[in-house]
Amino acid sequence: QVHVEESGGGLVQPGGSLRLSCRTSGRTLSFNALAWFRQAPGKEREFVIYIDWSGGRTFYADSVKGRFTISRDNAENTVYLQMNNLKPEDTAIYYCAPRVFRLAVGSIRRAEHYDYWGQGTQVTVSA
Repeated sequence: QVHVEESGGGLVQPGGSLRLSCRTSGRTLSFNALAWFRQAPGKEREFVIYIDWSGGRTFYADSVKGRFTISRDNAENTVYLQMNNLKPEDTAIYYCAPRVFRLAVGSIRRAEHYDYWGQGTQVTVSA
């Protein structure tokens, strides 16, 4: 059993920053790729960012490019999503989705290609 847990969400003013964490535990797996998605009320789950360490590739949604970055702490089995210059439209529940194998470019932005999900963490950007 693989357990995925997101944390770090909260309420922040426009222009502020948050750092989300995604920690995996349980069955030992070597995750070589991971994506963050988000879902706002009444909307579909939306791709945010993808990284695969084996191929050295990172992909961003246009809406977050230049504001969000991703990093990893191997020792803690944790991946971080640093979100800067947050906007009200960034308000959503954020989910991370690790993968053992990296995805082809055409599949990266599609949620159905990810098998492991956490419960999500709420991010609210409001004055």
